[in-house]
Amino acid sequence: MDFISFFRQTINILADLFTLLIFLRVILSWFRHEAFGLSRFLFQCTEPLLSPLRKLLPSFGLLDLSPLVALLLIELVRVIINS
Repeated sequence: MDFISFFRQTINILADLFTLLIFLRVILSWFRHEAFGLSRFLFQCTEPLLSPLRKLLPSFGLLDLSPLVALLLIELVRVIINS
């Protein structure tokens, strides 16, 4: 396995992991945060990516579009890396 293949595979694995973490965070956000210990872990893992996006996006009241934008950016990076 050469370096480029290793790099692509690593990016794909990280993209899959972040996608899963963001989906879980969105689903758990519909419930009480204190009820799940997993919520804190998901927040700590995903907030470094979502917080800057949230600052760049216009406010839509209670609707947070930063997870959707993050998922789109993750997929964009994946497409660019694999092309």
